[in-house]
Amino acid sequence: MATVTHVKKSCAVNPLKMSAPIGAALAFMGLNNCMPTLHGSQGCTAFGLVLFVRHFKEAVPMQTTAMNEATTIMGGMDNVEQAILNIHKRANPAIIGIASTGLTETKGDDVDGYLATIRKKHPELDELALVYVSTPDYVGAFQDGWAKAVAKIVKELAEPGQKIAGQVNVLAGSHLTPGDIEEIREIVEAFGLKPIILPDLSGSMDGHVPDNFSPTTLGGTTLTELRMTGSSEFTLAIGEHMREAAQTLQDKCGVPFEVLETLTGLDGNDRLMSLLAGKSGRPAPNKYRRQRSQLVDAMLDAHFYIGGKKIAIGAEPDLLWGIGNLFAGMGAELTAVVTTTQSPLLEKLPAREVLIGDLEDLEDRSQGCDLLVTHSHGRQMAERLDLPFLRMGIPMFDRLGAAHQVTVGYRGTRDLIFEVANMFMAVAHEPAPDDWRQGEEQCGSCSSAAAH
Repeated sequence: MATVTHVKKSCAVNPLKMSAPIGAALAFMGLNNCMPTLHGSQGCTAFGLVLFVRHFKEAVPMQTTAMNEATTIMGGMDNVEQAILNIHKRANPAIIGIASTGLTETKGDDVDGYLATIRKKHPELDELALVYVSTPDYVGAFQDGWAKAVAKIVKELAEPGQKIAGQVNVLAGSHLTPGDIEEIREIVEAFGLKPIILPDLSGSMDGHVPDNFSPTTLGGTTLTELRMTGSSEFTLAIGEHMREAAQTLQDKCGVPFEVLETLTGLDGNDRLMSLLAGKSGRPAPNKYRRQRSQLVDAMLDAHFYIGGKKIAIGAEPDLLWGIGNLFAGMGAELTAVVTTTQSPLLEKLPAREVLIGDLEDLEDRSQGCDLLVTHSHGRQMAERLDLPFLRMGIPMFDRLGAAHQVTVGYRGTRDLIFEVANMFMAVAHEPAPDDWRQGEEQCGSCSSAAAH
């Protein structure tokens, strides 16, 4: 059991966390033909837009209500209305997802009331889905905003209906990459089930070259699929922060759910296979039995290099839970652990202490560690501490292929283990050629170097 400590400082130094509105915006990007919009100043949206472009290396659709000093004081009704009308006219999205910011939350804008008024004034918006989620910057972090957005999407758009045999919902957590989501889709479909993935970044942010330009998201969960989530036989929630959305869907539409805290590691994937086998009535396909055997062998091979190592990790709670437990299961010690927001999983981590803090806190506790794991803002820290650096999470702007990184399933876990073990092998001390020659000169038991 870990002791969870919330660091109290006057300001964050080298921040680890990103804000809730950014998490909500990325969740909206997993919906097809959607325009994510931040209700706040233009600067709030610009910073988020730059962050996503640097991470995904793609064009990112994102709009703003462009609040200024006067409209903030007087209220943002006119700005919200004008933004919706302009987006509807110019981009013609199926969904507009609106996330609040600290600016408008501090003012106290009643955006739900605004939307009701706007719909009455503009019947041309009847076919447009509008989803608003309250995500003040000063409450929670990235995965909290994502969780709130998914729960609100389900609440607004899921429709109760007759259950469709073989249809399952997969609520994907913010710690999953587009590559992870694609891997999960393949696993579910291998059991003969039809998944509706929400949000589905594997369709919209996977780095493909589209045939046509679209000002909105291109790919992801469609509006029709969103409404059909209420007709699924069950829901699979990946990540503890997806529990609220799964519970909302069950309360509204009667769809039972299971929460899998992580799909990185052996136990989580065994549980997934058992669950899918039970729901589908089919045994696990042979290829996954083979992949499981490969993972077990990889763990056996790599534990010689990972066991006993001291690990420093800075990540969102659900990502931290997955990789932290993997390292601990391989015999490593979680020496320095820092996260961004509260979670019921934190106390269960196999570490002495978990800090809710920033990268300065992580650096202070990483002296003497063997590996640093965090997003790209930790690169200078890794240089100062002279540590091998494993990039995980968002943002990852100094490497290509962030969207295609896969660390879930038997295969993704196997590859992650090999990557980490190879990093340790690369920094292991090897005697220099001069050391060998010196040993030859001092050894009198043989007359020639060839004997050595």
